[in-house]
Amino acid sequence: MRGPVLTGFRWVVVAACVGSLAACSSAKSAATTTTTPPGLKTLTILVTNDDGVGAPGINAVVQGLRALPHTRVTVVAPLTNQSGTGGKTTKGKLVVTRDTTASGYPALAVHGYPADTIVWAIDDHGISFRPDLVVSGINFGQNIGPLADLSGTVGAARAALRRGLPALASSQGVDDGLGPDFAEGVIQVDAWIALHRTALVEHSYGSHPPEGSLNVPTCAGGTVRGPVFAPVATSLGGLSLTAVNCASTATTFSNDIEAFNNGEAVISPLFPAG
Repeated sequence: MRGPVLTGFRWVVVAACVGSLAACSSAKSAATTTTTPPGLKTLTILVTNDDGVGAPGINAVVQGLRALPHTRVTVVAPLTNQSGTGGKTTKGKLVVTRDTTASGYPALAVHGYPADTIVWAIDDHGISFRPDLVVSGINFGQNIGPLADLSGTVGAARAALRRGLPALASSQGVDDGLGPDFAEGVIQVDAWIALHRTALVEHSYGSHPPEGSLNVPTCAGGTVRGPVFAPVATSLGGLSLTAVNCASTATTFSNDIEAFNNGEAVISPLFPAG
């Protein structure tokens, strides 16, 4: 069955500048960029990942988010690559140091797992505000099907959602040696935010915060379609995790792997039903 499609989802993203910024002055003064005139509501976003604070994916999404109007971006990410750590957390006190993204945007680096960044920022009040949204990623590689439960990118977003925070895990696919097209992922992340922005800043979502795990193909040919909604595949069942065909015109799928392989950006629940 064809999954629901969000029409008008793709937006043009204006690239942010990539100049170096000075590091923040203390561990609790995570750097932010605010572009909101007086009287307008600012969207506050906490960004984390599982590839580490210096990874290209988080750098790309931070630059994309900074280009959005009336938006404040704070980065709290793992110090080192923590891919495949799922929702693991560290016992005891967390160590946090000042750092930067690859483009020099100030960040706070947690010496631990992706979910630890949420524990420190929210439970330990490492940051002085409760963000409107947590964006985790953009991950290097797709987190579809059985990979989702292993993903630290998804693990961090799940930790945020458990605390009642809207959360988006974002992952950019790789296929047969083709590196991730993070620019495409940024377009999809920014568009998801545009779709939900009013609910996010107004906190008008009640007991069901906007959430999802977004997986975006990288296309050798053709273009990314979608996004569509699909449940997470519970097993491979003969499916391939690297068989993307962005030239496909297929319109049917039953799970996230099939939709992804059809060349569609796919959004799945952070916590599968059942």
